[in-house]
Amino acid sequence: MDKINFNGENVNELLEAQAHVWNHIFNFINSMSLKCAVELGIPDVIHNHGKPMSVTELVSALPTLHPSKACNIHRLMRMLVHSGFFSIQKLSDDAQEEGYVPTTASRLLLKDDPLSFAPLVEVLLDPMLTNPCDFLIIWFQNNDRTPFCTAHGKEFWEHDFCGRNLIDILNKGMASDSRLVTSVLIEKCKGLFEGLNSLVDVGGNIGTVGKAIADAFPLLDCTVFDRPQIVAGLQDSGNLKYVGGNMFEQVPAADAVLLKWVLHDWNDDECLKILKQCKIAVSSGKEGGKMIIIDILLKKNEEVKDEAFNLIKPQLLLDMAAMVVMGGKQREEEEWAKLFFTAGFSEYKISPIMGMRSVIEVFP
Repeated sequence: MDKINFNGENVNELLEAQAHVWNHIFNFINSMSLKCAVELGIPDVIHNHGKPMSVTELVSALPTLHPSKACNIHRLMRMLVHSGFFSIQKLSDDAQEEGYVPTTASRLLLKDDPLSFAPLVEVLLDPMLTNPCDFLIIWFQNNDRTPFCTAHGKEFWEHDFCGRNLIDILNKGMASDSRLVTSVLIEKCKGLFEGLNSLVDVGGNIGTVGKAIADAFPLLDCTVFDRPQIVAGLQDSGNLKYVGGNMFEQVPAADAVLLKWVLHDWNDDECLKILKQCKIAVSSGKEGGKMIIIDILLKKNEEVKDEAFNLIKPQLLLDMAAMVVMGGKQREEEEWAKLFFTAGFSEYKISPIMGMRSVIEVFP
């Protein structure tokens, strides 16, 4: 065995660096442990127990668990506790044995909670969407638009998914995300909608955001605009209606156009086409029209304050996911500004009040 010459290097730093590499090699186990817990129903079981739950009680409450695997549940839970999805408490004040209790993060995994991310965990960690990451090296060396296309032979929007219900699950998951975002939007940003008579939610999917805004502002005419196959069969009600179309070709005219987590799915050229149609839409009525964008605003490391540092990693991960699956990207302010001004808009205003996302108002 060759002797290693450290040449004055700090051995402890090298060992820490080695641990850092190991951590990233096995980071995928965090995701798969989370997926396993959701599919076993562990968050619901522990939440419904109503008090600290011992590992024995947890095993007994998992009917699909094979008896030979019961001894390994504590290992899965140890990982999930370390990841912050559960915490440990004593079963009672005078007890020595400990049990699992929910955290705020595990609340977002409850299947019947209106804010549940459980459908997103299921669909975004499906092999259909994770396998393209194995094709990154091939994609960097070919002319395919996305690693998804390299892996599956079609782009995401063109894929029929062979009758699988991934799209339905994805829609359900995005609806739960929209409920949280819209609640914050309506509570903190009511001024966004002042003076507006009409609003179009472009790429509004099944209308979770549009309906919430329509209910909160009954004098505001709201339109959910998406592909015809998405809005087919959805019923208009009150001040909410559904319109099918192609946002690259035309957007219905309105005082304001809302784009929630739409533009990150597309590259710059595609975004310009969408933005130009939105500008036509908000410029065709009275003065004061605008776009309202809810999307990620990437910050450079030197711009990040301590309290926002933990938001950077999920933003970067979502940037990679957008590249791999959709061919889109997350953008820094300079990139957003270039898109807005190239599309013919005159100014914009950023409000970083959505956690890892921001509200961006853009004016003709």
